[in-house]
Amino acid sequence: MTDTPAQPNHEELLAKAGVLTDALPFMRQFNDKTFVVKYGGHAMGNTELSLAFARDIVLLKQVGINPVVVHGGGPQIGAMLERLKIKSEFIDGLRVTDQETVEIVEMVLSGAINKSIVSAINAVGGTAVGLSGKDGNLIRARKLRRTKADPDSNIEKILDLGFVGEPQHVDPTLLHVFAASDIIPVIAPIGLGENGETYNINADTAAGAIAGALKAARLLMLTDVAGVLDAQRTLIPDMSVGEARALIADGTISGGMIPKVETCIDAVVSDVEAAVIMDGRTTHAVLLELFTEHGVGTAIWNE
Repeated sequence: MTDTPAQPNHEELLAKAGVLTDALPFMRQFNDKTFVVKYGGHAMGNTELSLAFARDIVLLKQVGINPVVVHGGGPQIGAMLERLKIKSEFIDGLRVTDQETVEIVEMVLSGAINKSIVSAINAVGGTAVGLSGKDGNLIRARKLRRTKADPDSNIEKILDLGFVGEPQHVDPTLLHVFAASDIIPVIAPIGLGENGETYNINADTAAGAIAGALKAARLLMLTDVAGVLDAQRTLIPDMSVGEARALIADGTISGGMIPKVETCIDAVVSDVEAAVIMDGRTTHAVLLELFTEHGVGTAIWNE
């Protein structure tokens, strides 16, 4: 004899109905808007969080929002390079990428990771298609140039990071086609160089450039931290571009948070309405940000 599943009581049903009615004004506000979601960090490696993320993205599409997913995959790339016994070096947090390495990077990003996200979205009722920046000339890239002062002579030296690139031009034509359909694009941050080279692009940078090209309503950056913290280590719920620049200048924003905030600033200056840095380890973080009054994470707005 099997037990009959417990039925939700009246109060639980009312609470669910209340959540939906509270979300309705935000659904109206964001109807037909584009949201670029950078997906990465530990949330990608957690089965439960990955499933919740896929459901959230499908829900956005169902209520009339146009989600565009851009994903990273640093840990997965590192694991594959280790399996193949290919040594990997980092300079200032960027992986030095020679010809052999960039082939592995493209294989992992455009292959295993991209298709796993596509499969998860499709499994919960969406229609996702995997792309890289090479498809439809989406991301034209150039070699990333970095300099570093020699500690002994203090002379600036040019760092050669190999096939590490940055977006030179984003052509959103293909994404506009998808926006008019039921298709959800899932993009691997691989760019195409002027002479056919393959470039590995930081996923945050790629997401920001794509959001700017689409004039998106939001750039949502899912990370492994709650957002931007002030000097007392308290979450800052929102800030202007000017305030963000000031916090970088005085050292409040430091380390790996600097490039994330700079990406958000660049996107907002490029007419993205707002960019939000939030904790992707929080279940349904995307829904909490968009469909509740106070949201989660740190929102950066123009002046």
